[in-house]
Amino acid sequence: MRHGDKINNLGRTAAHRKALLSNLSIELIAHKRIVTTLAKAKALRKYFEPLVTKAKDNTTHQRRLIFSYLQDKEAVAELFGPIAEKVGGRPGGYTRIIKLGIRHGDNAERALIELVDFNEVYGKSKDEAKEPAKKTRRGRTSAKKAVAAEEQAAETVPAATAEAAPAVEEKAEEKPAE
Repeated sequence: MRHGDKINNLGRTAAHRKALLSNLSIELIAHKRIVTTLAKAKALRKYFEPLVTKAKDNTTHQRRLIFSYLQDKEAVAELFGPIAEKVGGRPGGYTRIIKLGIRHGDNAERALIELVDFNEVYGKSKDEAKEPAKKTRRGRTSAKKAVAAEEQAAETVPAATAEAAPAVEEKAEEKPAE
């Protein structure tokens, strides 16, 4: 029985599985997207996302921890460099899995796993600034801000209208005189 056993063994021993996930992580860091089987992609997500979370805190201790998982200096440098900078404001969900159908030959379900912030098609363009923090469901803070913005707009619009109104009346008086 495998009650409470949440790890997907992928048909491998523990050492082989650790080496597989490490190598897949290194390739994901290097290429930003890889194609593999769906089971491996899901296992890789569980292995890789905590590493990215650790990479957001750039300390010697975190670098050593991640190096113990990856055993690749270039991958660690890439993870702490451009990848950690792009995902700095994201609270999780650094990868996206897209199903690609079956593989001819063994009928295995294939999937593309990619880093979310490095896809220009789905992500924001480089020109756009980071969007503000998410609104709450209840919308209390956003409702207060909307009311305040409306009040401010209401105060400025009548003042501008009052200034413009005498100018329009003067022009109307000048035209009949001609």
